Amino acid sequence: EQQVDFVWRVLRRYGVPERDLEDACQEVFLIVHRKLPEFEQRSSLRTWIYAIAARVAMVSRRKAYFRREQLGSETPEQSFEPEQEATASQNRTLSQVERALRELDADKREAFVLYELEGMNVAEVAQAIGVPENTALYRLHRAREELAAKLKRAALVSGVRPQSGRLGRAV
Repeated sequence: EQQVDFVWRVLRRYGVPERDLEDACQEVFLIVHRKLPEFEQRSSLRTWIYAIAARVAMVSRRKAYFRREQLGSETPEQSFEPEQEATASQNRTLSQVERALRELDADKREAFVLYELEGMNVAEVAQAIGVPENTALYRLHRAREELAAKLKRAALVSGVRPQSGRLGRAV
């Protein structure tokens, strides 16, 4: 279950549309099952699964790009309770963060997600993405700078004040 949650987060953070997450997650574990005899344990199981999930996410995003759907422009009129408004505000903030993450270069997003959101150390990040530790650190630093700038712009445009917390510390 821990690996399923990890894969789900990786896929979501790498831009797999919500409607495709379940299928993409299942595909990751089908590949893991099929390729497990080839796993040479040169890296941890988690970084190996991460690499598979990242590739599946890339393919899924490409497929979604070619799929066209018509979305309705009307939003239902509703009144919200105070706790619903707080939840809606948190969801808007989360959407801004996810959008900002999707706009980062893939190399920077990878380093940021693995270090800041998945809790890997720099050595593990470097191993997972196949670069020297200094390169991983550089990508992480640049990702933090770019993400902070994107979130600041988004907050200014929407009139929302950036919130502190784990992500506030991370960026």
